[in-house]
Amino acid sequence: MSKMIDADQIRFRYDPEVDNWAVDGASLKVEKGEFVAVLGANGCGKSTLAKHLNAILLPEAGTVLVEEMDTKDEEQLFQIRQTVGMVFQNPDNQIVATVVEEDVAFALENLGVPSDQIRQRIDQAMKMAGIYQHRNKAPHKLSGGQKQRVAIAGVIAMRPDCLVLDEATAMLDPRGREVVMDTIRTLNREYGITVVAITHYMEEAAQADRVVVMNGGKVVLEGTPAQVFSQADLLREYHLDVPQATELRDELVKLGYDLPQGIISIEECAQAIYKLFQ
Repeated sequence: MSKMIDADQIRFRYDPEVDNWAVDGASLKVEKGEFVAVLGANGCGKSTLAKHLNAILLPEAGTVLVEEMDTKDEEQLFQIRQTVGMVFQNPDNQIVATVVEEDVAFALENLGVPSDQIRQRIDQAMKMAGIYQHRNKAPHKLSGGQKQRVAIAGVIAMRPDCLVLDEATAMLDPRGREVVMDTIRTLNREYGITVVAITHYMEEAAQADRVVVMNGGKVVLEGTPAQVFSQADLLREYHLDVPQATELRDELVKLGYDLPQGIISIEECAQAIYKLFQ
């Protein structure tokens, strides 16, 4: 695989006159086609780092390369924004039209994409995001999860190679989060879109290929979900939890039951418990 994103030793502060770094020497490398989850307690710098990945913010020190394009290069800015699309926490902040398909088409129309291509691209994007059946509805009549899928469709209509989700499920109920995560997994696995998901939900991170943990503006831990979540005591030092399945496994081990390491999903946990009583 080749590099999609190569962020090296990023430092950023919102006030240049105050020695308070929101991101303080963080590095993040993401391969094409990878699904990476970034975890961290509030104020750790994960959302600030995310905004560096498509040049919403520029580092005070360090470099961010997007498919080898430097985000500090103004001549590359348009291409970088085409390559990396962002979806934010509140879908209402990204929805601008009164009909779903018009909203998905909005950015393409502003870019001057020919009308025949717009029709093709928005239909494809709505189907990819699982919102095509709601194309003629008013966004304000949709559920939170449906609105977020409209926002995702609007971004993927731009045909980005990478999708960055900054707490994109934070305002949704459990069912809405599940639907949006199903959409994200489909985009990643079936369409090959690289995904970087900033989240504080451990169950979401458990679905990623790799988990990155931030603390104090730095990357302090990374690995597969099983590798990261097996270090429960260390994660708690960073004010993080582990998936409920992992927590249950650890509690059962303390009670003397022999369960394997690396359990992170409900299915794995149920299977392991079932084997105990066979």
